[in-house]
Amino acid sequence: MTLMELAGNAQPDYAHRIVLARVDGKLMELTHKADISADSKVEWVTTGETSGMQTYRRSVTLLMLKAVRDVYGTGVRVCVEYSLSKGYYCSVSGKVPVDADFIAKISDRMEEFVDKKLPIIKYTVGLDEAIRIFHENGMEDKEKLFRYRRASRVNLYELEGYRDYFYGYMVPDTGYLTTWKLYLYDKGFVLQLPERQAPEQVPEFNPQHKLFKVLDESTKLASKLGIENVGDLNDAIANGNLNELILVQEALQEKKIADIAEDIAKRSEIKFVMIAGPSSSGKTTFSHRLSIQLRTQGLKPHPIALDDYFVNREDTPKDENGDYNFECLEALDIEQFNNDMVRLLAGEEVELPTFNFKTGRREYKGNYKKLGPDDILVIEGIHGLNDKLSHSLDKKNKYKIYISALTQLNIDEHNRIPTTDGRLIRRMVRDARTRGTSAKGTIAMWESVRRGEEQNIFPYQETADAMFNSALLYELAVLKPYAEPALFGIHPGEPEYEEAKRLLKFLDYFLAVGSDELPKNSIIREFVGGSCFKV
Repeated sequence: MTLMELAGNAQPDYAHRIVLARVDGKLMELTHKADISADSKVEWVTTGETSGMQTYRRSVTLLMLKAVRDVYGTGVRVCVEYSLSKGYYCSVSGKVPVDADFIAKISDRMEEFVDKKLPIIKYTVGLDEAIRIFHENGMEDKEKLFRYRRASRVNLYELEGYRDYFYGYMVPDTGYLTTWKLYLYDKGFVLQLPERQAPEQVPEFNPQHKLFKVLDESTKLASKLGIENVGDLNDAIANGNLNELILVQEALQEKKIADIAEDIAKRSEIKFVMIAGPSSSGKTTFSHRLSIQLRTQGLKPHPIALDDYFVNREDTPKDENGDYNFECLEALDIEQFNNDMVRLLAGEEVELPTFNFKTGRREYKGNYKKLGPDDILVIEGIHGLNDKLSHSLDKKNKYKIYISALTQLNIDEHNRIPTTDGRLIRRMVRDARTRGTSAKGTIAMWESVRRGEEQNIFPYQETADAMFNSALLYELAVLKPYAEPALFGIHPGEPEYEEAKRLLKFLDYFLAVGSDELPKNSIIREFVGGSCFKV
């Protein structure tokens, strides 16, 4: 029997659709013919789990690509660019207007395929055969990528004659893919998809115009540099052009930081620069580099960490599990923060606190501040963009900056690199170096970190005065030698093994390089070490 047949019997016991199985700890597609003994442990994976939802989203992407090919032929190409509003923004090349008619035709064909319950067939070919198939189908990016592939065999997927490669598992047939919607956006469209928290619902489409602008700008710059996907990056490394790429990328980031500093300096009323972003965005290094650029504008920046305004440990709120919740707004003494900032703005001298993480209490150690005409406070913390934090401060005195590592590099035109993967690998490397935390520990806490970001950071990103993309095209090639040994330290049977295996497969696409050529002030130095800043 296939696992799909067995899953059919189990489905009534599950709230969400079963899309994968875990047999004796090994993740398997439902099309797998299982030889299950009485001792085998079978766990069903639904769209309510991360692995299941990733599989669902990947399968809908295949469905969409097949529909485009069916309706418009090989002359129209779709590139899955980046995540936007819970879905994927896709660009379209070819002689076809992307309008309401385009959306209607593709949607109708996708729904037709869903109704037919067409099988998604997985088959394995040799590496040379896979490259030949990619070449014949005009998939130059995949052809280039697989020239650097070490494995001798490749898994491809076929949907009614359309063949493609995808980074991960698929559902058995198109009948599973009932929840999605297409929206026109900018010059392309968004494939809006459900989230694992509500797998049967398509979330409302909320255009993120500022975020899109930054992503679009980064993608166009990458294209000008000739690095649009991992194959291009590997070519640059193999051809000895990495050093030039590093210098150009770092220069572009420095220019962006300088532009932000100039914008702040033009607004004489700005006294508080509020910086926020998700974990491992490089906020600390960015704050240092921004402070240097502010000094070139004649300003005197003073760093303030919001962590120093934590309430005393016994007053810290707890989450639903009874653990301290350090990421909610109430974990900070908001009124004390506002009182101190208002007094500083009024020209008073104020003693600022320092939080002692060992004792769990705020302390005062003579850190006095008084703002002169050229002084400006650079405030970093996850709630920096939330106006509830600084409710007593006039908006004209605040300049809010959102920073994130918004990956502009794709594996290929149909397989994007999730921003969260890049940040997880960054954090894994840094945690091992600075905190002695294993990759297993970092992966175990990542879900909690992500939940805090969804609640406390992402809802406010569009309120920022400026956005900064800290991702660098070359960074995963540099992080690879640090991350791989840590991931290999996670063993089969451990809860984090499945994720470790997925990340190892992902890193296998990249050629590895050393960090010797990195500038001392690079954001990546915050993670691999050797920074000129105290990070």
